[in-house]
Amino acid sequence: MSKIALVDDDRNILTSVSMTLEAEGFEVETYNDGQAALDAFNKKLPDMAVLDIKMPRMDGMDLLQRLRQKTQMPVIFLTSKDDEIDEVLGLRMGADDYVKKPFSQRLLVERIRALLRRQEAVATDEVGTEPETKVMERGHLRMDPLRHSVSWKGQDVSLTVTEFLLLQALAQRPGFVKSRDQLMDVAYDDQVYVDDRTIDSHIKRLRKKMRSADSDFAAIETLYGIGYRYNEE
Repeated sequence: MSKIALVDDDRNILTSVSMTLEAEGFEVETYNDGQAALDAFNKKLPDMAVLDIKMPRMDGMDLLQRLRQKTQMPVIFLTSKDDEIDEVLGLRMGADDYVKKPFSQRLLVERIRALLRRQEAVATDEVGTEPETKVMERGHLRMDPLRHSVSWKGQDVSLTVTEFLLLQALAQRPGFVKSRDQLMDVAYDDQVYVDDRTIDSHIKRLRKKMRSADSDFAAIETLYGIGYRYNEE
């Protein structure tokens, strides 16, 4: 049974969404502000967190930033209906997905299940790595799906599930272009729609992390209007 942490200052959302998730077989922990959630997470992490952005004491952005210092567990943001800035910023800070308020609870359940499936696929090596070694090496890049580990020039790089899947999809065939639609298929469930901005934000975050290991990292090339390509160095 997967444990989901639901963090929102709206008690109606906490009550209704937790009831829905529990009916779907999840174990749910609820928190009405970011600091309360962080205090609990410092003792034991859930399997996934669903975070509202605007909360008292500590908002969702600050909480995500603290979490990414210690874990790459999946995170979904709940964002305001028209606040595209929050969506983009959240993805670039390391969120895996977002759902706009007001939202269908069925949609949220589907997003949660899709993200957990992606996490399980990475953990059990069901994402198309080389069967002979289960480790993919491309130039300076080394990826081990069973350990969810990535290194560049021998230096470890910590990636979220989404970032890992996108890098893996690109690096599997160096020199070949992957369109945004193809990358969406890799990183998201077929029933989950995301727009181009979501993929672009994940790629920018991925590049930033790789450049933290090597400031000259340039293996992921953007082909404007087409997609992305991994160039083996």
